[in-house]
Amino acid sequence: MTTGNPHPSSAIRRFDSVQSLGSFVGQPAIVSKPLMIDQEMIDRFAQVTRDSQWIHVDQERALAESPYRRTIAHGFLVLSLLSYWQANCIAFPRATLVLNYGFDKVRFTAPVLSGSRVSARFSLAQVLETRPGEARCSWNVAIEAEGAPRPSVHADWQIMVRYEEAARTEA
Repeated sequence: MTTGNPHPSSAIRRFDSVQSLGSFVGQPAIVSKPLMIDQEMIDRFAQVTRDSQWIHVDQERALAESPYRRTIAHGFLVLSLLSYWQANCIAFPRATLVLNYGFDKVRFTAPVLSGSRVSARFSLAQVLETRPGEARCSWNVAIEAEGAPRPSVHADWQIMVRYEEAARTEA
């Protein structure tokens, strides 16, 4: 890991309102627990997405021809795990809806080698209240493999969160 986890691994940061989100903007990153991305996971992802390029699934060829000397995870596999990493370190109690709103920017900056333990760092950059009790949150995310010299992915992730008070004001 390029930097240490400032929170105990069992800690989950809870945001129970738009105000609690807003007060967290600019605070130190929330760090998820690591997840092993092994060859079995990579192979299953390749089957589902029909992306069986050799650098992901052919271990012998990767050993012989890849500059990494082993297979690497698909960038989209690593990116798709953001929901998992977020759920194990961030919670939205009282939220009636939490939606993936999309990405403003994604960069794949280093490979994730098969067999790597990988985690994500979530920094809340902006909270825009779109109506009472509802906000679009901009998270700067860095996905890091343990022991790697730099993060594998940088993403600006947008998430929409709606709390109970928004649902009540519509009724």
